Amino acid sequence: MPIKAIIFDLGGVLLRTTDFAQREHLAARLGMSRSELEELIFWGESGSKAQRGEISIKQHLEYVRSVLNLSPEKFNEAIDIFFAEDALDNDLVDYIRDLHRGFKTALLSNAANDLRKQIVKTWHIEDAFDTMVISGEVGMVKPDAQIYQLVLDRLGVKASEAVFVDDAQTNIDAAIQVGLCGIRFRDARQVQQDLATLLVES
Repeated sequence: MPIKAIIFDLGGVLLRTTDFAQREHLAARLGMSRSELEELIFWGESGSKAQRGEISIKQHLEYVRSVLNLSPEKFNEAIDIFFAEDALDNDLVDYIRDLHRGFKTALLSNAANDLRKQIVKTWHIEDAFDTMVISGEVGMVKPDAQIYQLVLDRLGVKASEAVFVDDAQTNIDAAIQVGLCGIRFRDARQVQQDLATLLVES
């Protein structure tokens, strides 16, 4: 069946950490490994609740601050350092805008419910997508099957008519189980080549 829609993840795909040195140094200063610090900030019990919209991002960050035992000023400084090397791939966003001329496009992200504000007010990339499904707004997360069905419903396409791009194999596998095509993101050039091949074949 012809592909009608392409769905993109945000973190690890459109928004990527370009250098982990500052994050490594910060973690060492805090007496933990980088993976432990990332687990605390992104995932863990509190992070998972924020991604499901069960608590606000403010509540989650306050929890992280309490675990790290930092003053508000030192914590804000630490968060700035943690995210300092994250960069939006504007070339990839422009590629999605080009795709959008002939296909429906969507963003599907596991994130707290403050993400839409950043997308609209800071990055100004909402025009690249027909719809944006953010886990913290809808109360479900990847790899739950329901969140894939939700984005399909919003796009008005069948699973067999959609492609999902994500950097996490777990999320790709879940999308395939729902019936979508899946492309594992490794770098921007690779994903564009894989999409070009898939779109020609469809």
